[in-house]
Amino acid sequence: MSSAFVKESDSEQLKDITPNMASLLLFLKRENGGAIRELHTRFSDKHQKEVHEMSDGLGYMLNSENQWQVVLD
Repeated sequence: MSSAFVKESDSEQLKDITPNMASLLLFLKRENGGAIRELHTRFSDKHQKEVHEMSDGLGYMLNSENQWQVVLD
């Protein structure tokens, strides 16, 4: 399949999202086909970072390269 037929948002990955909450929420809305909201924020002792727990059941944090990533702990 030629990349000419792929929409820009189809090739966008979590790590490519601008490192702010509004961009994360917009990305998750597109990925999940509906609104996603932040349930709460916690501090991860393991990662020494803030983790945003979302209504999709996953936690997200900004890594050391200032990119969004899923937290599985």
